[in-house]
Amino acid sequence: MMRKIAALPSGRLGKWVVIALWAALLVPALMLAGKLGDVEENDNSAWLPGNAESTAVVERAEKFMSADTIPAVVIYDRSAGVTEADLAKAKADVEAFKGIENIVGPAQGPVKSDDGKAIQTVVQVKKDKSGWEGIGTVVDAMTEVGKKNADGLGFHVAGPSGYAADSIKAFSGGGALTTITALVVVAILLLTYRSPLLPLLPLLTVGVALVTSEAVIYVLAKNAGLVVNKQTSFILTVLVFGAATDYALLLISRYREELLRHEDRHDAMAEALYRSSPAIIASAATVAVSLMLLMLATLNSTQGLGPACAVGVLVGLLAMITLMPALLVACGRWIFWPVKPTYGAPATAESGIWARVGTAVSGRPRLVWIGTALALAVMALGVLGLKADGLANKDQFTNTPQMAVGEKIRSEHFPAGSGDPIFVVSKAASAEQVRTALLAVPGIASVTPPTAKDGEAVMLGELEDDPSSTSAMGTVKDARDAVHAVEGADAQVGGSSAVMLDTQTAAARDSKVIIPIVLVVVLLILMLLLRSVVAPVLLMGTVVLSFGAAIGVSSLVFNHVFGFAGAEASFPLLTFVFLVALGIDYNIFLVTRVREVSVEQGTRRGALLGLSTTGGVITSAGLVLAGTFGAMASLPLVFAAELGFAVAFGVLLDTMIVRSVLVTALTLDVGRWMWWPSKLFLREDDREPLVETPDLEPALGGK
Repeated sequence: MMRKIAALPSGRLGKWVVIALWAALLVPALMLAGKLGDVEENDNSAWLPGNAESTAVVERAEKFMSADTIPAVVIYDRSAGVTEADLAKAKADVEAFKGIENIVGPAQGPVKSDDGKAIQTVVQVKKDKSGWEGIGTVVDAMTEVGKKNADGLGFHVAGPSGYAADSIKAFSGGGALTTITALVVVAILLLTYRSPLLPLLPLLTVGVALVTSEAVIYVLAKNAGLVVNKQTSFILTVLVFGAATDYALLLISRYREELLRHEDRHDAMAEALYRSSPAIIASAATVAVSLMLLMLATLNSTQGLGPACAVGVLVGLLAMITLMPALLVACGRWIFWPVKPTYGAPATAESGIWARVGTAVSGRPRLVWIGTALALAVMALGVLGLKADGLANKDQFTNTPQMAVGEKIRSEHFPAGSGDPIFVVSKAASAEQVRTALLAVPGIASVTPPTAKDGEAVMLGELEDDPSSTSAMGTVKDARDAVHAVEGADAQVGGSSAVMLDTQTAAARDSKVIIPIVLVVVLLILMLLLRSVVAPVLLMGTVVLSFGAAIGVSSLVFNHVFGFAGAEASFPLLTFVFLVALGIDYNIFLVTRVREVSVEQGTRRGALLGLSTTGGVITSAGLVLAGTFGAMASLPLVFAAELGFAVAFGVLLDTMIVRSVLVTALTLDVGRWMWWPSKLFLREDDREPLVETPDLEPALGGK
């Protein structure tokens, strides 16, 4: 039955049916995928769960102020000191700002700094359905007004609106990211296959999978409440390119082997798909299930990222086991030009570098795996220096956008917290007690008198520190403790600083809850796949050790090479899910081949043949995945650079060291106990030399 199913996409008629179905699907998919940006939610408050305190404050404060506005802090500066003409221009700009769509309410200021070198004005920007894009349009219009006839007067838009505007410009590099990712994939495939034509088919298939994924995600976001944002979009791009190309590499490698054994290319593809699809499907299922577990997150952004990326992986899988085989068979052997696989030619998998690595490891496997594990453990010590407690807005860019310059100028001439206060809502009867408690909190510069309505009161607290800094978030935490202690006040603290604090709290909770569940679920999947207990436990141990080493080295690089201020609170969880799920991928590719050979020749022979026959394709797959995640560095965002580096480094570490050395050495040392308690455990290893140009027929699926 499985052979018949595997033969369908590569049949003489079936291949054309499959190609026609995907072509028909692509038309509506392109239309829907283009609308994905319309359903993105990029505001921090939209990412929070409904029970977050800052979310509750937004709902309670709606009667006092619009919940759909965020402040834009306009900063003017002149190093020699602002003049009366400069102050007059700032006042004129306030009037001009009123003519810009989505500028609402009265402005605060302009106010000259105490040192006389800067001017500050705060205006409110209304958020419309276009989200960050709309805020960016407003800030651009304000900048045009502010820089007109400036006569050397500096102009910057800081605060939450300035951050939103610069963020959307940073994310606008998503189109370039797709292009860079595609070029990376093509370059690696060219090096792998040395064919100018073959890389076109995986690239075409991945492109179809990405567009289809975006269409499905748009439908889910539009009709099923899935939360997606710009972060989801760029991670989806690199994940689909990386994972789907990995599946293509495994399929093409096996197809090429089978072309040596089958004269008819349709039969060769049917056998290749039959032999490789279990590993491909198991790998994709592991990644998809791990990502779906992110739905257990309380942070809406993480919650939405999981199923969105899972859709991408599953659509990529479907494309690679249907469209890709159909395209390969439709093209024929010439697609491998200039080195076409010839029927009857000998297989040479055992003569490569990975065979030599296996020979070296087989000499003293126990010493090798213990030494490798200790080296990885030492690398993991760097995790002690990881600062994953969030980033201030100005520290979230790898470059220095205008907002960051404006924030620096503002902090030099004005109280850092001016223009972006915390909001405190309480019962009106207890408002003065709450205000007194707030004024006693270190880090609170001032508190406005309460405004009361319908039994509720609201007051604004100015922070001494940058509202997006970790110190400001600490002040929010202290403020909450203080106002919560006022009996019967039902007081709550919100505002942008509170939103950031709640985001970090939710992210930290999500890591503690989801990471153990992912480990257990992936372990169970491996047990079902390998029908063993020992092998899955050992494989999970190697992946966790690899993850620790990757995070440890990444932490050192972030702190001492890149000079980043820290990492987002969600960084450890997302890196863990990607590295564990994708790292297990390569172990699945390797160990399923080892098990296949072990049935015929024993575990020790299987370990060496598995490494030699899969080493090349897994290395290429690792390079593709590392390259695609590395392409994230093209976005001028610290989060993208950190996630891209950590995953890329972790994948290379797993591909080059963990899978080839550590797993192989463990398998050689543990031997048939790897398969306990399955029947394969009972098979004794053959009493013959481990490495001696063995017969590759069993490894290639021969009879």
